[in-house]
Amino acid sequence: METPLGSIVVHHHDDDEGDDDEGLSHEDNNILECLYYNVNFEMEKTNQSGVERCEGDQDKRSHCYASWRNNSGSIEPVRKGCWLDDFNCYDRQECVATEESPQVFFCCCEGNSCNEKFTHLPDAIGPLIKAPPPSAGVLNVMIYCFLPVTMLSVTLLTAVWMYRHRKPPYGHVDITEDPGLAPASPLLGLKPLQLLEVRARGRFGCVWKAQMMKEHVAVKVFPIQNKESWANERDVFTTPGMRHENILRFIGSENRGSHLEAELWLITEFHERGSLCDFLKGNVLSWSELCHVSESLACGLSFLHEDVPQQRGEGPKPAIAHRDLKSKNIMLRLDLSAVIGDFGLSVRFEPGKPPGETHCQVGTWRYMAPEVLEGAINFQRDAFLRIDMYAMGLVLWELVSRCKAADGPVDEYMLPFEEDVGQHPSLEDLQEVVVHKKMRPVFKDLWLKHSGLSQVCETVDECWDHDAEARLSASCVEERISQVRRLAATIAPLTSDLRALSTATPVPMVTNQMPKESSS
Repeated sequence: METPLGSIVVHHHDDDEGDDDEGLSHEDNNILECLYYNVNFEMEKTNQSGVERCEGDQDKRSHCYASWRNNSGSIEPVRKGCWLDDFNCYDRQECVATEESPQVFFCCCEGNSCNEKFTHLPDAIGPLIKAPPPSAGVLNVMIYCFLPVTMLSVTLLTAVWMYRHRKPPYGHVDITEDPGLAPASPLLGLKPLQLLEVRARGRFGCVWKAQMMKEHVAVKVFPIQNKESWANERDVFTTPGMRHENILRFIGSENRGSHLEAELWLITEFHERGSLCDFLKGNVLSWSELCHVSESLACGLSFLHEDVPQQRGEGPKPAIAHRDLKSKNIMLRLDLSAVIGDFGLSVRFEPGKPPGETHCQVGTWRYMAPEVLEGAINFQRDAFLRIDMYAMGLVLWELVSRCKAADGPVDEYMLPFEEDVGQHPSLEDLQEVVVHKKMRPVFKDLWLKHSGLSQVCETVDECWDHDAEARLSASCVEERISQVRRLAATIAPLTSDLRALSTATPVPMVTNQMPKESSS
């Protein structure tokens, strides 16, 4: 006999309509109704309880869910409501949690208000019922017939069980105690988090598109072997004063599982357009779009490089060097504003403190500055910021290469140096091309005939200068792009190509100035 661990009774208000429509059920309208409850209703400014209508996509199934805690036998409901299409909930008429002993219990089911009662049954398999022994001949036949099928079924079930325990399709952002890891972010432990699809894979892990309540978020999953990168990125995200519109918004961190099966999660805002690199593969940019992406990128990097004094009770923010800036680590908002992310290799320069781990050759080889490829960098703050500026020059070149403003065809997207070293170069390949031959990606003649693009190319050329000390600062790049954009607006209406710029007078270039180091 199953005994519910707890239930919430929600009082329904009578409809204003009469009983004429009594025969029309919610199932007939394909709109599921679930009981709603939120333990954090005051903080999140929502209703505490009621009924939620699950108005999702017509081609997807809707479910109800419930989550709760069990504090020494006392049941504390956390949340109830609608749940996105999840095969684990298919055809479940009762809300039953089967995990052994999580901090937050979770169950889902199908049917109106099926989440009113919820149950925890860690071992849902009933006892085996012994049948009367058959005759020896029949028994042998049955063994020969069913043994292969049984073994195959057990193998498949084992594989499914191992996969489910390796990567559950849904879960809660809750913490498993591990004295070697920092605690999870506050308030996340009460919010259901559902992993939907893998959107990217990188050196340190993969990035999932996920759903947390009604918001899409990105979940970056690190294996336990990459704990240092996860911890460093979390620490950079949580640096005081780190909020900026062109820096990826951090939501929380989480460590799941234990021992060798442990995973480390970072939860951030999600951007449907994905990375700048992926966007450029399938899209070309107008002149105004090129200026907007470039200026917002420079703005974000300038903020990252700055020492920001304490203000409004937050900060001070130290200067931070990214150390792996590339088009793959830059996200795009729907309005094409650039958002910088992936701070696993970043270094903070706090006054009076050592900068932490500063290995010479870290980052992506293709975007490494010549002094990094040589292993001959100066371990000072400004030296690391100038390394970022070299990489920014390459990213700006990628943007120009996919801009349709010039009077001519736009080539297919290529990575920096792809014409010279291909898609998978070795460190030695880049050392030969960048350090010894001092080569850089080529500026096409038709770009240089366009006044606006030619000035952007001049800025790019000063970003990737072989002499690190001659490179522009991010704030200087931001101001230059802004000047070129403002000039374009005064010469001609913003169109997709702005051919009128081809005869425009060049903009006086802003002089370079690296961010000043805080003396405090």
